[in-house]
Amino acid sequence: MRLKADLTLLFVTILWGSAFAVMRLAAGHGSVFLLNGLRFLLGAALLLPFTKLQKAFNRSTLVYVGLAGFALYVAVGLQQAGLVTTTAGNAGFITSLYVVIIPLLSLILWKEWPSRLTGVAVMMAILGAFLLSTGGSFQFRSGDILIFIGSFFWAMHVIVVSKVQGSMEALPFALGQFMVCSVLNLVTGIFIEHPSQTEMLSLLPAILYTGVFSIAIGFTLQVVAQKHTPANDAALIMSLESVFAVLFGWAFLRETLLPVQGAGCIMILAAVVLVQVKNGKMRAP
Repeated sequence: MRLKADLTLLFVTILWGSAFAVMRLAAGHGSVFLLNGLRFLLGAALLLPFTKLQKAFNRSTLVYVGLAGFALYVAVGLQQAGLVTTTAGNAGFITSLYVVIIPLLSLILWKEWPSRLTGVAVMMAILGAFLLSTGGSFQFRSGDILIFIGSFFWAMHVIVVSKVQGSMEALPFALGQFMVCSVLNLVTGIFIEHPSQTEMLSLLPAILYTGVFSIAIGFTLQVVAQKHTPANDAALIMSLESVFAVLFGWAFLRETLLPVQGAGCIMILAAVVLVQVKNGKMRAP
C-alpha cells in the first residue's frame, strides 16, 4: 500500500506541475480570488456525486476540514498574487520551502524528529529546487514575500491532511476543504475584485483545467494517498511538482531549460529515491 500511495502522490505532482503553466498564464489577468473560488467550486461539484455525506462530519472533523480549507485559501491566494510581481522560477523555489517547514513544524508542535536520511533528503530537495527554479541565480522581487508566507500554509495543509487520517473518509474531507476554500475566495473576490465579462472569460480555461485536474483529481488523490505516507515523506515526493512545472513550461510555454536546472531535477529525484530506500529498509524483515 505504501508504494501505491507514493506512486499516487507522484501522479498528483504531474497534475500540479502541468497546472502551474496554466496558472502562470492566468496570473496576468488579475481576479485572484474569483479565479480560485470558481475553480475550487468546480472541483467540489465534480466530487459531490461520488461522496457519501451522511454522518461524514462531526465537531472534531469539521475543525480539520476548516483548517485545511483555510490553509488552501491563503496558500493559493498568496501564490497567485505573488506570481503577478515575481518570476515563476522564484515562485517555484520559494513554494518548495514547505519541504523544510513541515519537519520543522512537526518538531516544534509534536516533538516528531525526522530521521537523518530524511533530513539529508530535505536539504537535497531544497538545493535541487534552488538550482531548478532559479538557475542558480536568485533575484529578490516583491511577490517573493507573499509566496514565502504562503509556503507556511502549504506546509500547514500537508500536516492537517496527515493528522486527519483515520478520523474521516477521504472524499468527504476533500469535498469539505474545497467548499471552505471556495466560499472564502468567492466572498473575498466579490468585495475586492470587479472584473469585466471579458476578463472572466479569459480565466475560463484556467478554471476548467485546474478545477478538474489539479483540484478534483489532484487534491483528492493527495488526501487518499497520505493515509499511507507520512507528512515529511509526502512533502518530498510532492517537491517533484517543481520538476514537472519546469518540464511543462519548457514543452508548452517554450521556456528555457538550462544544464544547471537539469542538475536541480536530478537532485530532487535523488532526494525522493533516498526516501524510498529508507522506507524499503524500514519494511525489510
